[in-house]
Amino acid sequence: MAQIVKRGKSYMVRVTWRDASGKQHKKSKSGFKTKSAAREYGAKLEIQKYNGVLTSLNPTFLKYYQDWYDTYKKNNVSTATAKFYSYCINVINQYFGNSKLENITRRQYQLFINEFGKSHSKPTVSKVNSYLKTCVKSAMADGIIHKDFTANAQLVWNDENVKKVQYLSIDELNRLTNALEFKLTPYFTTRYMILTAIYTGMRLSEIAGLTWNDVNFSFKTITINKSWNYLSGTPDNPFKPTKTQSSNRIIHVNDELLDLLSQLKGNDEQLVFMNPTYGKMPGSSSVNRTLRTFLKKCNIDKPNFHFHSLRHSHVAYLLAHNVPLYAISKRLGHSNITTTANRYAYLIDEYKKEGDKQIDNALSQIGVPKSVPTSKLVTKGNG
Repeated sequence: MAQIVKRGKSYMVRVTWRDASGKQHKKSKSGFKTKSAAREYGAKLEIQKYNGVLTSLNPTFLKYYQDWYDTYKKNNVSTATAKFYSYCINVINQYFGNSKLENITRRQYQLFINEFGKSHSKPTVSKVNSYLKTCVKSAMADGIIHKDFTANAQLVWNDENVKKVQYLSIDELNRLTNALEFKLTPYFTTRYMILTAIYTGMRLSEIAGLTWNDVNFSFKTITINKSWNYLSGTPDNPFKPTKTQSSNRIIHVNDELLDLLSQLKGNDEQLVFMNPTYGKMPGSSSVNRTLRTFLKKCNIDKPNFHFHSLRHSHVAYLLAHNVPLYAISKRLGHSNITTTANRYAYLIDEYKKEGDKQIDNALSQIGVPKSVPTSKLVTKGNG
């Protein structure tokens, strides 16, 4: 049974147990204001002891995060996601050092967010917080800690660190499209993949995962229900699920894209973009190399522009043609319109400014006869 001891005006709970080698261990906690609260906590410790959850280990935040990643995440994430997990390891090491997991308080965690946020953008702060929060919840499930010190943390960030994603103007998009279509050959499928991204806004893995069964030439649609597994796909099973459940969707496509895709029918019986020359699916390095080559041919100087930027360019093009945000959100496979609005806020703001100019210009015409140029009008008091 858990031992309950009164110390001054509060109570302390202590549990003892022996490990497999017979060594005795203790775990205690004090500060309970009532005896019933202490008993309740003691009962939880006894259950944990019975289930073998209690351990002599009291890991540091860094050590636990590394073990948690290796056990639960390492074999199930993409290369890009794995890099961000490694980035978080460096963040924990820098800000928490050898701090024991159970000793970290909500205040300490908030101070970390405050400091980290001074030099990082909102997306980075939000993502780091999300990864660390998931790890902390796992530690709670393991019985190592009993309070979520990341709970209700107030995110702080630096707007000056926000990197604006580059996208192509309508003129640049037209020039790139024309250049690609002029140099098309079915043996170089990367060019077709770039054009598909321009016309659909699909992700690279979604494009690579397309089969001929997904392309409906009669109804002019593409069905997106899987993606290409670049990390751990096998010849027998080269696919993986889409990024999210909402990413499963059917989108409308135009005749121009369907005509382009039909040129690839002789390459592979199943996969639309399989490279017949090398017998493999083009990856990120291949499509980005091709993209940079054609951007240079078009005299488009955007050093940070990459394949995923075509998705942003697709959104910009649709916004410029007054396509409703809801329709864009569904086309991109977002779970809700808020996700789209947040992710492309910078684009929406830019078009809002342009819209504001148009509104100002329109409002300035109120009360002005169509036959009288605004430049000829004389304001009251001046004539």
